[in-house]
Amino acid sequence: MDKTTHFISGLPRSGSTLLSAILRQNPRFHAGMSSPVASLFMAMQGATSRRNETAVFLNEEQKIELLRGVFTGVYSAYPDKDVVFDTNRAWNSKLPALAQMFPEAKVICCVRNVAWIMDSIERLIRANPFELSGIFGYEPSSTVFTRVSRLAGSDGLVGYALDALREAYFGGQSDRLFLVSYEALVQDPERTLRALYDFIGEPWYPHDFNNVDYDARDFDMALGTPDLHTVRRKVEWKPRKTVLPPDLFEHFNHDAFWASPEMLALGIPTVLPEPG
Repeated sequence: MDKTTHFISGLPRSGSTLLSAILRQNPRFHAGMSSPVASLFMAMQGATSRRNETAVFLNEEQKIELLRGVFTGVYSAYPDKDVVFDTNRAWNSKLPALAQMFPEAKVICCVRNVAWIMDSIERLIRANPFELSGIFGYEPSSTVFTRVSRLAGSDGLVGYALDALREAYFGGQSDRLFLVSYEALVQDPERTLRALYDFIGEPWYPHDFNNVDYDARDFDMALGTPDLHTVRRKVEWKPRKTVLPPDLFEHFNHDAFWASPEMLALGIPTVLPEPG
């Protein structure tokens, strides 16, 4: 693919849609919410594995070209874009393959205090009391405790993404990672974006943080979760109180491992909010 390819991954409700909405202001960039590329990529992996008896006729180079072809096929629709950011939480679990396919690629990981991620999802559910969310299998009889427990499981929306982030963070390709905390992004977007541009080696583009636009209403409605990917026009920080019961909030309030002094000492670039 004759484009520079990077990836946006990390945790849900942590600013990946907002970050994509900002990046796509740059006319050279393509970015969006979760794309179909990762699911197509994994389907192709299955088709080229020993699960398919005819895959024995494919060597490793052919498999790589088939997987790379997924990106080429999807992003051929954007011939005027020089840089592609593909978004999916699964990419953090695919770094060994991505490193071989795209040697220059970086992975931007959006992160956030896990308790506030749970709070954010719960707020969406409560804001739409007459919709059953596909996040929870359209189940009508859940409580905040069962919903958060389901989110936190290793196959849940949050638990899977957190496990994949840990895999990438402590794996052999961690030098490709650049962590962006939600708080830093919304409190100081220019500082955050300038650090990101430096990391990926692109010339700065003057973004308009007061006029950000992104629309995914049809996707959100189909999932039964309106406003899941809604982006406010102005990037700004709005403090609030949690809607979670105190014990439930506290259970997840210390899961931001990337912000601990021990992890920061590892040297993985991480944009955190300014102290105070």
